[in-house]
Amino acid sequence: MTTFDLTGRAALVTGAGQGVGLALARGLSGAGARVWVNDLDAGRAEEAAASIGGDARPVVADITDPDALRAMVHATGPVDVLVNNAGVPPGASQLTPFVATTPEDWEPWISLNLRATMMVTHAYLPPMQEAGWGRILTIVSDAGRTGEPGQVVYGASKAAAMGFTRGLAVETGRFGVTANCIALGAIRHGLVAAFFDANPEAEAKGVRRYPVGRFGDPTDPVGLALVLCSEAGSWITGQVVPVNGGYTHAL
Repeated sequence: MTTFDLTGRAALVTGAGQGVGLALARGLSGAGARVWVNDLDAGRAEEAAASIGGDARPVVADITDPDALRAMVHATGPVDVLVNNAGVPPGASQLTPFVATTPEDWEPWISLNLRATMMVTHAYLPPMQEAGWGRILTIVSDAGRTGEPGQVVYGASKAAAMGFTRGLAVETGRFGVTANCIALGAIRHGLVAAFFDANPEAEAKGVRRYPVGRFGDPTDPVGLALVLCSEAGSWITGQVVPVNGGYTHAL
């Protein structure tokens, strides 16, 4: 029977202290999962977990640090659902022309969006394969599918995560483990919201490119995430599915 029920499943969402990550963690918990809320900031992780309630628990770790990652894996134990959501390094500027960047500027994006995604997945994948069931979902961006000005490095790191996911899906499908991406358009939260608050004319211009007439809300990808992370998504793997208000097409 196809179901969205995650009762009895354990889930980990990285970067879940706020925004899309928090919305996804809340959605997974609502579907019955025991959710680990990862964040760099202890207060944010604890507040987020408390706001979710139920079996949600905070787990503080810098997922770009191998030692911190090992400690997190020890704390959580195996999980059935892994959501690689963390995507913006602390203090990083997301809207910078490539010519104005340096290799030092590139490293935090690549470290978080590719290397950490690979490391976290590598750490949690073996028990999924042994159990014969697992869901790996990575949150990416239309900046990595179509290209966006000022987001060249960010887009490149997200495109790399998409390539990783496609290859992973080919290897893990026979073990009952799926791997997919959700590609987001502009979500009006965090850096994006701050930019538009400071540049209302840019917001008015940008929103015209969205057929639904608005930018995204952190809750918008939750419905699709529940499909991909549950038994309902058992025959969906290796895909990059846009949730973007019609900004760009999947094909």
